[in-house]
Amino acid sequence: MKSKPRPYVLAENNWKSVKEMDYEVAVLPWGATEAHNYHLPYATDNILAENVAVAAARQAWENGAKVVVLPTIPFGVNTGQMDVKLCMNMSPSTQYAVLKDVVQVLDAHDIRKLVIVNGHGGNNFKQFIRELSLEFPKVFVCALNWWNNTDPQPYFEEPGDHAGELETSVVMHLTPEWVLSLDQAGSGKGKTFKIKGLKEGWVSSQRQWTQVTEDTGVGNPQFSTAEKGKKFFDVSAKNIGAFMEALSKADLEDMYE
Repeated sequence: MKSKPRPYVLAENNWKSVKEMDYEVAVLPWGATEAHNYHLPYATDNILAENVAVAAARQAWENGAKVVVLPTIPFGVNTGQMDVKLCMNMSPSTQYAVLKDVVQVLDAHDIRKLVIVNGHGGNNFKQFIRELSLEFPKVFVCALNWWNNTDPQPYFEEPGDHAGELETSVVMHLTPEWVLSLDQAGSGKGKTFKIKGLKEGWVSSQRQWTQVTEDTGVGNPQFSTAEKGKKFFDVSAKNIGAFMEALSKADLEDMYE
Protein backbone atom coordinates (compact mmCIF):
# COMPACT_ATOMS: atom_id res chain seq x y z
CA MET A 1 0.00 0.00 0.00
CA LYS A 2 1.40 3.37 -1.02
CA SER A 3 1.82 5.96 1.70
CA LYS A 4 0.14 9.35 1.42
CA PRO A 5 2.24 12.49 1.01
CA ARG A 6 3.19 14.01 4.32
CA PRO A 7 1.81 17.57 4.23
CA TYR A 8 4.89 18.98 5.96
CA VAL A 9 7.36 17.59 3.35
CA LEU A 10 7.41 19.82 0.27
CA ALA A 11 8.97 17.24 -2.08
CA GLU A 12 6.06 14.83 -1.56
CA ASN A 13 3.31 17.35 -2.31
CA ASN A 14 1.82 18.93 -5.41
CA TRP A 15 0.79 22.39 -6.54
CA LYS A 16 -2.90 21.60 -5.88
CA SER A 17 -2.26 21.22 -2.14
CA VAL A 18 0.70 23.57 -1.72
CA LYS A 19 -1.07 26.60 -3.21
CA GLU A 20 -3.80 26.33 -0.57
CA MET A 21 -1.45 26.02 2.40
CA ASP A 22 -0.43 28.98 4.56
CA TYR A 23 2.97 27.78 5.77
CA GLU A 24 4.43 29.64 8.75
CA VAL A 25 7.88 28.07 9.02
CA ALA A 26 10.18 26.67 6.33
CA VAL A 27 12.76 24.09 7.40
CA LEU A 28 15.94 23.58 5.38
CA PRO A 29 18.05 20.49 6.15
CA TRP A 30 21.68 21.10 5.17
CA GLY A 31 24.26 18.34 5.18
CA ALA A 32 27.41 17.33 3.32
CA THR A 33 28.73 14.58 1.09
CA GLU A 34 31.94 13.24 2.61
CA ALA A 35 33.72 10.15 3.87
CA HIS A 36 32.71 8.96 7.35
CA ASN A 37 35.36 6.46 8.41
CA TYR A 38 35.14 3.22 6.42
CA HIS A 39 31.75 2.04 7.67
CA LEU A 40 29.31 4.94 7.21
CA PRO A 41 27.90 6.25 3.92
CA TYR A 42 29.01 9.50 2.31
CA ALA A 43 25.45 10.76 2.81
CA THR A 44 25.60 10.44 6.60
CA ASP A 45 25.14 14.16 7.31
CA ASN A 46 22.27 14.38 4.83
CA ILE A 47 20.56 11.33 6.33
CA LEU A 48 20.81 12.79 9.82
CA ALA A 49 19.76 16.36 8.98
CA GLU A 50 16.82 15.32 6.80
CA ASN A 51 15.43 12.65 9.08
CA VAL A 52 15.54 14.77 12.21
CA ALA A 53 14.05 17.74 10.33
CA VAL A 54 11.15 15.63 9.07
CA ALA A 55 10.55 13.96 12.45
CA ALA A 56 10.58 17.32 14.21
CA ALA A 57 8.30 18.88 11.60
CA ARG A 58 5.86 16.01 11.99
CA GLN A 59 5.62 16.67 15.72
CA ALA A 60 5.16 20.40 15.18
CA TRP A 61 2.55 19.82 12.46
CA GLU A 62 0.55 17.46 14.66
CA ASN A 63 0.50 20.20 17.29
CA GLY A 64 -0.94 22.70 14.84
CA ALA A 65 2.19 24.38 13.45
CA LYS A 66 2.21 24.94 9.70
CA VAL A 67 5.78 23.92 8.91
CA VAL A 68 7.23 22.69 5.62
CA VAL A 69 10.52 20.84 5.12
CA LEU A 70 12.37 21.86 1.97
CA PRO A 71 14.61 19.44 0.03
CA THR A 72 17.98 18.83 1.66
CA ILE A 73 21.07 20.69 0.47
CA PRO A 74 23.53 17.77 0.09
CA PHE A 75 26.88 19.61 -0.08
CA GLY A 76 28.74 21.34 2.73
CA VAL A 77 32.00 23.10 3.45
CA ASN A 78 34.77 20.51 3.01
CA THR A 79 37.70 22.76 2.19
CA GLY A 80 40.01 20.74 4.46
CA GLN A 81 39.17 17.44 2.76
CA MET A 82 39.93 18.15 -0.87
CA ASP A 83 42.42 15.27 -0.92
CA VAL A 84 39.79 12.73 0.22
CA LYS A 85 38.25 11.12 -2.84
CA LEU A 86 34.87 12.61 -3.80
CA CYS A 87 34.39 14.65 -0.64
CA MET A 88 32.23 17.29 -2.26
CA ASN A 89 33.10 20.84 -1.24
CA MET A 90 30.74 23.80 -1.35
CA SER A 91 32.64 26.96 -0.47
CA PRO A 92 31.09 29.31 2.09
CA SER A 93 30.52 31.98 -0.57
CA THR A 94 28.56 29.45 -2.62
CA GLN A 95 26.58 28.42 0.43
CA TYR A 96 25.62 32.02 0.99
CA ALA A 97 24.49 32.42 -2.62
CA VAL A 98 22.30 29.30 -2.35
CA LEU A 99 20.85 30.36 0.99
CA LYS A 100 20.15 33.86 -0.27
CA ASP A 101 18.16 32.46 -3.19
CA VAL A 102 16.15 30.23 -0.83
CA VAL A 103 15.32 33.19 1.42
CA GLN A 104 14.38 35.29 -1.61
CA VAL A 105 11.75 32.69 -2.55
CA LEU A 106 10.39 32.55 1.00
CA ASP A 107 10.22 36.33 1.17
CA ALA A 108 8.33 36.48 -2.12
CA HIS A 109 5.73 34.04 -0.78
CA ASP A 110 5.33 35.61 2.66
CA ILE A 111 6.96 32.81 4.62
CA ARG A 112 8.77 34.82 7.27
CA LYS A 113 10.51 32.14 9.32
CA LEU A 114 13.30 29.75 8.26
CA VAL A 115 15.02 27.10 10.36
CA ILE A 116 18.23 25.60 8.97
CA VAL A 117 18.75 22.11 10.39
CA ASN A 118 22.47 21.51 10.01
CA GLY A 119 24.04 18.06 9.87
CA HIS A 120 27.68 18.93 9.18
CA GLY A 121 30.24 20.38 11.58
CA GLY A 122 32.00 22.26 8.78
CA ASN A 123 28.92 24.38 8.04
CA ASN A 124 28.53 27.64 9.92
CA PHE A 125 25.59 29.92 9.14
CA LYS A 126 25.88 32.70 11.73
CA GLN A 127 27.56 35.28 9.51
CA PHE A 128 25.18 34.46 6.66
CA ILE A 129 22.20 35.08 8.95
CA ARG A 130 23.60 38.47 9.89
CA GLU A 131 23.99 39.49 6.26
CA LEU A 132 20.58 38.15 5.28
CA SER A 133 18.97 40.20 8.03
CA LEU A 134 19.92 43.33 6.07
CA GLU A 135 18.92 42.00 2.65
CA PHE A 136 15.65 40.40 3.78
CA PRO A 137 14.70 42.11 7.06
CA LYS A 138 11.19 40.61 7.09
CA VAL A 139 12.47 37.00 7.18
CA PHE A 140 13.68 35.55 10.47
CA VAL A 141 16.46 33.05 9.74
CA CYS A 142 17.96 30.78 12.39
CA ALA A 143 20.17 27.69 12.35
CA LEU A 144 20.73 24.74 14.63
CA ASN A 145 23.06 21.76 14.71
CA TRP A 146 20.73 18.80 15.11
CA TRP A 147 22.99 17.04 17.64
CA ASN A 148 23.45 20.02 19.97
CA ASN A 149 20.08 20.31 21.70
CA THR A 150 20.68 17.65 24.33
CA ASP A 151 23.67 16.29 26.25
CA PRO A 152 24.94 13.14 24.47
CA GLN A 153 26.83 11.82 27.49
CA PRO A 154 23.89 9.88 29.02
CA TYR A 155 23.38 8.07 25.71
CA PHE A 156 26.91 7.22 24.58
CA GLU A 157 30.21 6.13 26.12
CA GLU A 158 32.26 8.15 23.61
CA PRO A 159 30.07 10.33 21.35
CA GLY A 160 32.98 11.28 19.07
CA ASP A 161 33.46 14.13 16.63
CA HIS A 162 33.01 12.55 13.19
CA ALA A 163 31.70 9.04 12.42
CA GLY A 164 32.08 8.11 16.08
CA GLU A 165 29.60 6.42 18.38
CA LEU A 166 26.91 9.12 18.15
CA GLU A 167 26.70 9.39 14.37
CA THR A 168 27.19 5.67 13.83
CA SER A 169 24.45 4.75 16.29
CA VAL A 170 21.90 7.11 14.75
CA VAL A 171 22.66 5.98 11.18
CA MET A 172 22.37 2.37 12.40
CA HIS A 173 18.88 3.30 13.58
CA LEU A 174 17.84 5.20 10.45
CA THR A 175 19.51 3.35 7.55
CA PRO A 176 21.14 0.18 8.91
CA GLU A 177 21.42 -1.28 5.40
CA TRP A 178 24.02 1.36 4.54
CA VAL A 179 26.32 0.70 7.52
CA LEU A 180 29.15 -1.81 7.31
CA SER A 181 29.80 -4.11 10.25
CA LEU A 182 31.89 -2.41 12.91
CA ASP A 183 34.76 -4.84 12.45
CA GLN A 184 35.34 -3.05 9.13
CA ALA A 185 35.49 0.40 10.71
CA GLY A 186 38.73 2.20 11.47
CA SER A 187 39.60 3.15 15.03
CA GLY A 188 38.62 6.78 14.48
CA LYS A 189 41.71 7.92 16.32
CA GLY A 190 42.37 11.58 15.62
CA LYS A 191 45.29 13.88 16.21
CA THR A 192 45.00 17.32 17.77
CA PHE A 193 46.92 20.54 17.17
CA LYS A 194 50.25 20.84 19.00
CA ILE A 195 49.98 24.57 19.76
CA LYS A 196 48.21 25.36 23.04
CA GLY A 197 45.60 27.87 21.82
CA LEU A 198 44.57 25.73 18.88
CA LYS A 199 44.55 22.59 20.99
CA GLU A 200 42.33 24.15 23.66
CA GLY A 201 39.96 25.64 21.10
CA TRP A 202 40.25 29.34 21.91
CA VAL A 203 42.12 29.85 18.64
CA SER A 204 40.29 28.61 15.56
CA SER A 205 41.58 27.39 12.23
CA GLN A 206 40.85 24.71 9.68
CA ARG A 207 42.04 21.14 10.17
CA GLN A 208 43.76 19.35 7.29
CA TRP A 209 41.74 16.18 7.59
CA THR A 210 44.16 13.58 6.22
CA GLN A 211 46.79 14.83 8.67
CA VAL A 212 44.34 14.43 11.55
CA THR A 213 43.00 10.93 10.83
CA GLU A 214 43.97 7.93 8.72
CA ASP A 215 40.45 6.53 8.25
CA THR A 216 38.60 9.91 8.01
CA GLY A 217 36.87 9.26 11.33
CA VAL A 218 37.43 11.10 14.61
CA GLY A 219 35.79 9.10 17.38
CA ASN A 220 35.58 5.45 18.30
CA PRO A 221 32.51 3.78 16.73
CA GLN A 222 32.90 0.38 18.39
CA PHE A 223 30.28 0.88 21.13
CA SER A 224 27.61 1.99 18.67
CA THR A 225 24.14 0.41 18.63
CA ALA A 226 20.90 1.21 16.85
CA GLU A 227 19.14 1.28 20.23
CA LYS A 228 21.37 4.09 21.48
CA GLY A 229 20.87 5.91 18.21
CA LYS A 230 17.08 5.71 18.41
CA LYS A 231 16.98 7.10 21.94
CA PHE A 232 19.20 10.06 21.07
CA PHE A 233 17.42 10.70 17.76
CA ASP A 234 13.98 10.67 19.38
CA VAL A 235 14.98 13.14 22.10
CA SER A 236 16.68 15.42 19.59
CA ALA A 237 13.69 15.41 17.22
CA LYS A 238 11.33 16.12 20.13
CA ASN A 239 13.36 19.14 21.24
CA ILE A 240 13.67 20.52 17.72
CA GLY A 241 9.98 19.93 17.06
CA ALA A 242 9.08 21.90 20.18
CA PHE A 243 11.26 24.75 18.91
CA MET A 244 9.58 24.71 15.50
CA GLU A 245 6.18 24.80 17.14
CA ALA A 246 7.15 27.73 19.38
CA LEU A 247 8.65 29.63 16.44
CA SER A 248 5.52 29.14 14.35
CA LYS A 249 3.45 30.77 17.09
CA ALA A 250 5.92 33.56 17.78
CA ASP A 251 5.29 37.19 16.90
CA LEU A 252 8.40 38.42 15.09
CA GLU A 253 7.69 41.91 16.43
CA ASP A 254 7.71 40.62 20.02
CA MET A 255 10.63 38.19 20.34
CA TYR A 256 12.30 39.39 23.55
CA GLU A 257 11.52 39.45 27.27
